Amino acid sequence: MATGKEAALSEGDRERVRQAVHAAEQQTRAEIVPMIVARSGLYRDAQHWAGLITALTTLTVLLTIEASWLSWGWHASNAGWLVLAVTLAYVGGSWIGMLPPVLRLLTSPTRMRHKVALRAERAFAQHAISQTRERTGVLILLSMLERQIYVLPDRSLAGLVSADRWKQVVQAAIERLRGGDIAEGLSHAIAACGAVLADACPAGPGDNPNELPDQVIEEQ
Repeated sequence: MATGKEAALSEGDRERVRQAVHAAEQQTRAEIVPMIVARSGLYRDAQHWAGLITALTTLTVLLTIEASWLSWGWHASNAGWLVLAVTLAYVGGSWIGMLPPVLRLLTSPTRMRHKVALRAERAFAQHAISQTRERTGVLILLSMLERQIYVLPDRSLAGLVSADRWKQVVQAAIERLRGGDIAEGLSHAIAACGAVLADACPAGPGDNPNELPDQVIEEQ
């Protein structure tokens, strides 16, 4: 799954997701908003840890093999070279720490889930998903770096749909997202969400306005 700044979806993929939203909302009065973000957190501490680990490893190696580079004995200039080598190792390790696999390795899943939840709550407010007539908006957020999908329903749906049913929506997307098909994964999550919402707040005859855009939101 890509995590860079390039577009996660092609125009054809965006249309597939839009159609999935349109189809799902025919069954319910709720509004479904899919969203893709490149990342939900900066995780600067992971960069620091990567740099620190690299620096300490470099220092350990240099001191272990000091006989090969201190063959003429210890001099004051050697300390300067040692500090320089360790500093460069820290800088290089911090740069490596910006790579997505390293960030994921050095960041706990719990912290990533927390960051994704915070990003979802912020997006819910920024995109006015709560501004529906019956407060029945649902955000489906896919965070690429964290490789997580998060479903955030509006407050009026909290007592109508159990947490287990929302987990089923997430599970509907996981396998296809692991295979790298983002549009397919989102479409399955949207369809599953539509089925859940059809039970919780079914569409009424002749009274089902489209209050929020069906297009997927894409942000860094």
